[in-house]
Amino acid sequence: MVLGASIGGLFAARALSDTFDRVTLVDRDTLPETDENRKGVPQGRHAHAILPAGTKWLQETFPGLLEQFEADGVSVVREPDEMHFAPGGHLLSQKGRRRDPIPTYQPNRPQLEGGVRARLRALPNIEIIDRCEASGLINSPDGRRVVGVRVVDRDGGAEREIAADLVVDATGRGGRTTRWLADLGYDQPQEDRLAIDIKYVSRNLKMAPGALGSKKVVIVGACPGRPTGATFLQHGDDHWMLTLIGYGGHHPPTDPGEFLEFAKPILPPDVFEVLCAAEPLDDPVAHRYPASVRRRYERLERFPDGLLVFGDALCSFNPVYGQGMSAAALQAEALQDALAQGRDQLPRRFFKTAARRIEVAWQMALGSDLSLPEVPGPRPLPVRVLNAYFGWLMTAAEHDSALTQEFVKVSSLLSPPTILLTPATIGRVVVGNLRRRPPAR
Repeated sequence: MVLGASIGGLFAARALSDTFDRVTLVDRDTLPETDENRKGVPQGRHAHAILPAGTKWLQETFPGLLEQFEADGVSVVREPDEMHFAPGGHLLSQKGRRRDPIPTYQPNRPQLEGGVRARLRALPNIEIIDRCEASGLINSPDGRRVVGVRVVDRDGGAEREIAADLVVDATGRGGRTTRWLADLGYDQPQEDRLAIDIKYVSRNLKMAPGALGSKKVVIVGACPGRPTGATFLQHGDDHWMLTLIGYGGHHPPTDPGEFLEFAKPILPPDVFEVLCAAEPLDDPVAHRYPASVRRRYERLERFPDGLLVFGDALCSFNPVYGQGMSAAALQAEALQDALAQGRDQLPRRFFKTAARRIEVAWQMALGSDLSLPEVPGPRPLPVRVLNAYFGWLMTAAEHDSALTQEFVKVSSLLSPPTILLTPATIGRVVVGNLRRRPPAR
């Protein structure tokens, strides 16, 4: 039983389908048959990204899905000059950079979720039940194992029990496992939390094909003194989505006129000029994200067999960095690896493996947020040193495409950060800062 049929639940179900005779997903929403937003995924109306690590897993697990997206008109980024990438206010060099081995596909969230859901429905051992909500776990008489789940039909049905060899909580960052564990007599996991108070506001726009030349992605990250940013993504020939973000005290407005003015100091002048000529397709919509949260299930001494926690219920990242869906793919890989070793002590092995797989993404997100003075939080010496180094690295990468290439590998979760700490890389960073020029926006 997988609780939650959003991206995390869908990825978990696919990983489980190779081992279990039957996999059932339940979701409290009415799941649409077409690519449309739904109430249970309010963040689905905003910009999303599949980092190359997630793309690689999708290619291997759902053969032909990404090619189908492209055939349906989804934008695909293959060449470096198709992206304007300015993390931390540093416009990274694309000049002379090699083509990335894994293209960046840009379906919107409903398209991705709908495409994966359709592939799962086609598998004979997967069933998806909507308008059905989990109300609690069923444990064995000795309390050492979860043996099923209680569910309620949202159309007025009575509560019923469903037996299961394994229950996976993929209900998002509001997942109930922490409370359910207490009900079963288990300790709750330690939580690592960083309050960021992010608000993002998005709007769909129609633009003339080629209005931005070859550009299909514009990303401008927040930087010290300007805790705001923007993501501008092409979703079709003339369909773009603009998402503006701001940390506490610097939130973007939802008023259409103010929304445009908020974007002006963030976006490059040529992009803003094109934006002013675009035709709005809807009103701006907002979403708040209070804190990044990681629940340390891998540190618990006792945990019931027959239960796993997955996706945002395990670790919920600042969405600005676009890591959530790729982190779910990394967790799916961890689940596949854990299942390959058998089901004995599965929770312990899965949580430890998943913790290692998502560590880089978690540390990068926290380090990037803590580089902003506007974000409150402890900054121990290692964090300050690494943030200073990454600032120097990105300064050098403004004019060094080789450094850009290495940074993109790490930020895409394809390579470990250690590749940025080799003597050769450090040397390029030093030389690049000695030739430092004013950063371009």
